[in-house]
Amino acid sequence: MNALDVLKVLAGAVIVLAMTVNIVRALVIPRARWTFFSQVVDASVDAVFRVLAHRFASYERKDQVLAAQAPAVVLVQLATWLLGYELGYSLALWPEVHHFLAALRETGSSMFTLGIAYTPGNGSTAIDILAGCTGLVVVALQIAYLPTLYGAFNRRETEVTLLSARAGTPSWGPELLLRTRYGVSVLTDDLPELYNRWERWAADVAESHSNYPVLVRFRSPQPLMSWLIALLAIMDSAAMLLSVSPSRERIEPRRAIRMGFTALRQIGEALGITVETDPDPDRPISLSFAEFEAAVEQLKSVGFPMDRDANEAWPHFRGWRVNYESLAYELASRTDQVPAPWSGPRRWPAKMIPVRRPATRYPSKAALLKPVAEQPGVPPSAT
Repeated sequence: MNALDVLKVLAGAVIVLAMTVNIVRALVIPRARWTFFSQVVDASVDAVFRVLAHRFASYERKDQVLAAQAPAVVLVQLATWLLGYELGYSLALWPEVHHFLAALRETGSSMFTLGIAYTPGNGSTAIDILAGCTGLVVVALQIAYLPTLYGAFNRRETEVTLLSARAGTPSWGPELLLRTRYGVSVLTDDLPELYNRWERWAADVAESHSNYPVLVRFRSPQPLMSWLIALLAIMDSAAMLLSVSPSRERIEPRRAIRMGFTALRQIGEALGITVETDPDPDRPISLSFAEFEAAVEQLKSVGFPMDRDANEAWPHFRGWRVNYESLAYELASRTDQVPAPWSGPRRWPAKMIPVRRPATRYPSKAALLKPVAEQPGVPPSAT
């Protein structure tokens, strides 16, 4: 074996080792972070889907395209791992079989346990056995990885779906408080329990989405729902409640906000986003005072109990929102979330989608005064 052959074997060993380290960090080690390799795969797939989604004008069509992005990342990452091992083992086998194409054929045969190519020799046999074991282990790990992803996805989406009846679609923080006054979606006394649930939800999302960052790209089944927009709505509603009604202050909204921005920070660090851990509460935020004041006026119009007006409440609200606004906006932009109110800009021109409220329907007075026998759909036996 000459010096060139030694270099081929060493290069192959380095590639195999790099693929192994990446797989272990991505699928096996808890609290791991995305490696450079995983970030390259995600960025490449994202660039393709960004071009595809940009062709459509409506958000619903964009969302339909982007729904396939997360599964594509998983499949491309698996294919890249297998191709990396194919290249690494082929380089190591090259000196034994003397032709690179023959080495590729034999490595592929071994990795997928086909048995159609074999070269006699101790070195080639050892490499064939390692390649066969590697192919089985990688596929098995990927299969075991999928239930973990979809289990975390299902847990996440249950609360997101429930919130749509309380905070509108897409969810908006002030809407949650508004519906305590004019609707039956949620009562004021229910808010502490709601914030308790979302505190635990945020802790679950922080753990799962920082360990498996591809979950960030899994989209909700309905186009106008989003885990990130829902979390932002919960934190905004809690911040508004603490700002305008300090006499009704409780610990639950404070905990919901703290766990919410803690979750965003953990996810941001996993994705390589610069995270500021101690922002200045007096620092300006992107949300304007005019937008906040308009929301306060809506609360006032439905009789929401308030101790402060918009001017007095604004510094307190800004002090809360500065903890999570920039991260929430960055994540919403990177993952092309639904352009809900108070959720920041997007990577493509996006018109803000207002909250959609169900129409209020009651029986007419004439229908209420009719005898039962004349009511539509009532069988004769009922009278």
